Amino acid sequence: MFRSRRTGLVRRLWRSRAGGDGGVSCCGLSEQPSGSPELRAAASAILKRLKEQALCALLEAVESRGAAPGGCVCVTRHGPPPHLLLCRLFRWPELQHPGQLKALCGCQGAGGSENNSVCCNPYHYSRVCGPESPPPPYSRLSPKIEQKPLDLSDSYTEMEASNSLCITAGDISDTSLSPDMSKQGHWCSVAYWEHRTRVGRLYAVCQPSVSIFYDLPQGSGFCLGQLNLENRSEAAARTRGKIGLGIVLSREADGVWAYNRSDHPIFVNSPTLDAPACRPLVVRKVMPGYSLKVFDYKKSCVLRHHPTPPEHTDGPYDPHSVRISFAKGWGPCYSRQMITSCPCWLEVLLGR
Repeated sequence: MFRSRRTGLVRRLWRSRAGGDGGVSCCGLSEQPSGSPELRAAASAILKRLKEQALCALLEAVESRGAAPGGCVCVTRHGPPPHLLLCRLFRWPELQHPGQLKALCGCQGAGGSENNSVCCNPYHYSRVCGPESPPPPYSRLSPKIEQKPLDLSDSYTEMEASNSLCITAGDISDTSLSPDMSKQGHWCSVAYWEHRTRVGRLYAVCQPSVSIFYDLPQGSGFCLGQLNLENRSEAAARTRGKIGLGIVLSREADGVWAYNRSDHPIFVNSPTLDAPACRPLVVRKVMPGYSLKVFDYKKSCVLRHHPTPPEHTDGPYDPHSVRISFAKGWGPCYSRQMITSCPCWLEVLLGR
């Protein structure tokens, strides 16, 4: 009976292997399961070494496509990196090197090279957005592309946006613009916006990481689906339907990271993504399954010597904030010139 149940779990796992993240590539095209005979043999050897409880945790993570990432699934290091093999099997067949992976904040079993075991749960890892890997940065330095005509029904003048944000910033200055949030017990506050209207209250983050999602049957975090707004635009309603599992923000030793758990890209801008005293607006596109360091503490220290706000600001300039748009980009390469024209976006206000 025990052997039969364990065999059944392994078979279900093999049926869940993917040609992309959950069977869908980053471009949204279905792909056939792939993998060399060597990969399949090595992955099979790992699965055979896992106990039933670990197989159940792995199956839950894989079949839910990360909605229920589960606990660590640790296995003794032997041969090729186990986490690399299972990430290739269940999420990214084209993955080549463990250096392309980043352990997520909640993973306790990633360990270092000195540890004898490693977590091989593929949904405890993300791919890393780097300067040499996709997705590339969007900026005015990018090759010229045909600009779509600006949809005036979905945007407004920079002065209007600035005035709108100034009013809101004044309303929330008592909590979000404090010089030291740590004294208040939280390291950041998150505001949710639809176009130029802030929806709901500020969400204070005290734990090292926070999930921000539309709707989840389990787990905790900032649930955007519960925020109501009268006369919500059709664009915002459509985009809210694409938020899905959303993102995870985590405060780590080197900065703040954002992990895209959704099925659609997110777009990010922060002062530390721009070069110091940089005029062009840099907006990074983060594909599903990728992580990006959205705020760098060391670069933030450099910015203190360049206090002049860049010309692309569309509201009060805060060198300790991050802006994240769901599914829709903005900036010089998009019809939406300012984030306040995006249907659904977040403003992450960081403590100093």
